[in-house]
Amino acid sequence: MREQIPFLIDFDRFLMNSQTSANTSMARRARMLEFIRQQGFVSIPELRDSLDVSESTIRRDLESLEESGEARRTHGGVFYTGSVSGIRQFQRGNPNDGAWDKKRAIALEASKLVSDHDTVLLDGGSSTYELAKQLVGRPLQIVTNSLPVANLFSASESVDLVVLGGAIHNRTGVTHGPYTDQMLETINVQKAFLSVAGVNERGFYNSNMLLVETERCMMRAADRTIIVADSTKFGRSSLARMCEWEQVDTLVVDQDLSTQWRDRIATLETNLILARLDTQDDQLHTLTS
Repeated sequence: MREQIPFLIDFDRFLMNSQTSANTSMARRARMLEFIRQQGFVSIPELRDSLDVSESTIRRDLESLEESGEARRTHGGVFYTGSVSGIRQFQRGNPNDGAWDKKRAIALEASKLVSDHDTVLLDGGSSTYELAKQLVGRPLQIVTNSLPVANLFSASESVDLVVLGGAIHNRTGVTHGPYTDQMLETINVQKAFLSVAGVNERGFYNSNMLLVETERCMMRAADRTIIVADSTKFGRSSLARMCEWEQVDTLVVDQDLSTQWRDRIATLETNLILARLDTQDDQLHTLTS
């Protein structure tokens, strides 16, 4: 038994050292995230000097923050893309929740429809918020009625940001009403990305009548209307119908959309794009820092 004591001591020391290392990494990432949050955008050298660690460590930590959706790397540095308010809709919740995986896959696919220097309108849904994360750092003109979406772009020098005024819907942090609608009458965008609460044979739905009217104004202001919706929204309706199928140019949905719905949409003029869930990690790792 005495011969086993050194091994037990060494094993205990190994566990203690491993736990200490894990705690140190967590603390460093927390400091890094707070620094990025305060600055909005931070370069890699700034992170290295601030935390006094190697660039390889910085890159590993950023990979972890990016996978959690709290930051996004781009050429030259990293943007903060974490929670910007207490709005229930944008809190990720359980990381094993498949709905958020679907929203992220949809956002990645929808971002391919946006070209640099486009004028893009984003409404205040959770799917469009995920899309906004993918567009941070790109040279664009962004129009939005969403305060959380606007906050994502507020520190980006590459974005020309227009925030629509009006009354604020407290639960979602978006503006709506006559002032918002009047402002939309004076602008034109190339692409409007809208989210919905339900989709059925008659069209697309949302739950607030004032917000739906504002979204109709968004559609009139856009050359193309693109709906981003996860497959759980299909076969459902809500309080107010936003539009009919023929008014939507493109629909981006995750690959779990049923065969029945795929066949039905194939008979319509609306273009269907399916987002593959198994390509998310590969696409995230292709980003350069």
